[in-house]
Amino acid sequence: MKDETDAVSTMRSARPGNPIVLLLLALALVVAAGAYVVLPPAAANLVVLAALGLLATMGVVAIFAAAAGLLSFRSGEPAAERQTANAEAFLDALGEGAVITGADGRPMQANPAYLKLAGTEAADDLPTVERLFSGNPDAAEAIYRLSGAMDQGRRASEEVRMPGGIGGRSATVRWYRIRVNPLETGSARAAWLVADITREREHQENIFRELQNAIDYLDHAPAGFFSLEPDGRIRYINATLAEWLGIDLAEFEPGAHHIRSFLTVESLSILQATHPARGGSGAETLDVDLVRANGTRLPVRLLHRVPVAADGTVGASRTLVLDMRLRDDAEAGRIAEMRFARFFNNTPMAIASVDRQGRLGLTNARFVMLFGRNGTDGKPRLPADVVQPGDRASLTAAIDAAMAGQNEIPPVDAAFADSPERSARFFVSPIVEGNDGEEAAVIYALETTEQRALEAQFAQSQKMQAVGQLAGGIAHDFNNVLTAIIGFSDLLLTSHRPTDPAFQDIMNIKQNANRAAGLVRQLLAFSRRQTLRPQTIELAEVLSDISVLLDRLLGERIELKVEHGRDLWPIRADLNQLEQVIVNLAVNARDAMPEGGALTIRTRNVPEAETAGSREQGFRPGDYVMIEVADSGIGMSPEVMEKIFEPFFSTKEVGKGTGLGLSTVYGIIKQTGGYIYVDSKQGAGTTFRILLPRYQKPAEAEEKASGPAAAGPADLTGNARILLVEDEEAVRAFASRALSARGYQIFEAASGSEAVEIMSGLDQPVDLVISDVVMPGMDGPTLLNELRRRQPDVKMIFVSGYAEEAFAKHLPEGESFQFLPKPFSLKELATAVKKSLTGG
Repeated sequence: MKDETDAVSTMRSARPGNPIVLLLLALALVVAAGAYVVLPPAAANLVVLAALGLLATMGVVAIFAAAAGLLSFRSGEPAAERQTANAEAFLDALGEGAVITGADGRPMQANPAYLKLAGTEAADDLPTVERLFSGNPDAAEAIYRLSGAMDQGRRASEEVRMPGGIGGRSATVRWYRIRVNPLETGSARAAWLVADITREREHQENIFRELQNAIDYLDHAPAGFFSLEPDGRIRYINATLAEWLGIDLAEFEPGAHHIRSFLTVESLSILQATHPARGGSGAETLDVDLVRANGTRLPVRLLHRVPVAADGTVGASRTLVLDMRLRDDAEAGRIAEMRFARFFNNTPMAIASVDRQGRLGLTNARFVMLFGRNGTDGKPRLPADVVQPGDRASLTAAIDAAMAGQNEIPPVDAAFADSPERSARFFVSPIVEGNDGEEAAVIYALETTEQRALEAQFAQSQKMQAVGQLAGGIAHDFNNVLTAIIGFSDLLLTSHRPTDPAFQDIMNIKQNANRAAGLVRQLLAFSRRQTLRPQTIELAEVLSDISVLLDRLLGERIELKVEHGRDLWPIRADLNQLEQVIVNLAVNARDAMPEGGALTIRTRNVPEAETAGSREQGFRPGDYVMIEVADSGIGMSPEVMEKIFEPFFSTKEVGKGTGLGLSTVYGIIKQTGGYIYVDSKQGAGTTFRILLPRYQKPAEAEEKASGPAAAGPADLTGNARILLVEDEEAVRAFASRALSARGYQIFEAASGSEAVEIMSGLDQPVDLVISDVVMPGMDGPTLLNELRRRQPDVKMIFVSGYAEEAFAKHLPEGESFQFLPKPFSLKELATAVKKSLTGG
């Protein structure tokens, strides 16, 4: 304690000068004066000169010392004393207790406020801060944290609660704020500040209780209240409204819910259509329907205000909610008005009134959803403002007719002003006579966007179906002609040697007939009547195999990219036809990029959930595998896109295309059970998207595409009895000659009924029946049923230019028959007959 006292005495002491030195100087001057009187004149002069020299030297030294700052001539107490006095005055004036501690943690100096807190007046018995709060465990922990901060050289602050105050001298709970500030001056280590903040805490608690009371009043008010962020998230909702809506406030989090969850679609559009003015504070009255948690509706009136600052910043809304069911009988008219407002706003038809100045007046929720409420300036719009400029004249004329009292006003179809791809049908009616109000006409609008899209798709589908039927009929007749040409060419070739001059001409006839048969197959592909040989296909393998061919077709200036999706599902399709689809699309893409570019083929799985929302005409949701063929070419106009799948339509120069490429693609995809869609924009390239059904049944063995066997029966002769049924005389003649030449006994019939008569008149059964499918009177499937009654085990070969599936569905389940597609050659006919008879 003595060291502490010495330190404090040292801080408080003041040493302005040393009196002994001053006395010695005075004595020296007196001695010098006496020597001047006593000594002889010569010696006295020497003493005087010596004294003057000494004084001059001291003066010069003092001047240099003053210039260097080593000597001060200021009067009064020294700077150190003044600083010490100022620091003591500052500490004494502090309203909170302050104590300076040394390196050992013991107090070195304290102000009166600290002494008062400590309950002592003796500076010699100053308690440490730790000792002041040692009686409270929570306070002790706070002091421990403060000490740790001091050791780290950081300032820190803590607030502690002390029942009874420091030393238990208070009858109430006291609050203290304790702060520590590290010091690095002399032996001082830290400055501690201790303040009694009990009254400050009491004031805060009083404010908090008042705030809680205000919130309680608002929560249990007889009206609902909510506040919305500008994006529609609910910032606050009172207990009354939460109870109305069935919301558990214990689980409600500000900003976690959107107002759309508690409003009908129509009501939400009304709320979102409000346009507060800058700096305005007015509230709007809105009659809407709230949606409870159980799905029921609650009719309410909103007093809705959205504050907007002068700079346009939108703040959180303040909305009062009134339950319109709680009105008394005196307001029956108001209730009726509210009910009308509900019906008016919830009708699916957009309704708006037109005043006598031709401006839009009252609008319902559907009208607001479709066309908006007012202009950006908040002023009423003209009715013509909601449609495209080209449609405004028609709508204005209809409104003028209504204002003139005309009743029969034709509807007006027009496109939306802000969305040209959307359209609506407008009905305009005049206000009944005797109306003294401002309304002169009423506009009713029904959105027809989806309807028009479906109508366009249906019309296109009907058009494609009609063209397909025409193409199929033409192909059927061509197949009969080509079958006869190819067949008779084969008969001529059997009687001519290769060295014969006519042999080459006959071969040219047959080759051109085969080329024509290829065109017919494309027509049949478009009409979905060609014969397919489906098999299980892994798309990744097919694209990898065909990419080499595509590289040669595309050339060096076009970059081919193939991007495979992961874990592609298998599909079931005709491999050759699928390859033809990809090649046709690639060739078209090449022709659309004369200056070069990029062709990208992508594949991916499309699950049913992704296709469930499709609105395409005739589309069936399900699991699909998508093939996307995208090019960077010149693109197509909407007029061209409407016709690209039609046969014989081509944008290429004359002689550079048949116009059957994309029609063939369309037919193959449709016959496979898939869908094809195209997106194109002039100058931005074209993308074809093909959706093929996922094949889910695992194949036990890989199917092989059927067709003429590479190695058929070596012996194509026989002596069986064959009934040949064909309505086309040329085809029948060729087949009869070809089979008769190989030893078969042939019975010819030009129709199904004739075939039944012939078979009934034979004394012996026939071994085989070869019949066309499409015949007048009795078709092939009907003929088979009739022949089975007479000869159940008869063998059958159907010939047709159409696909086998086109007529097989009309036969009994499990029916056994062979199929030979037209056009066929002599060898294909003889091979099919031999296989059918031998069971090969």
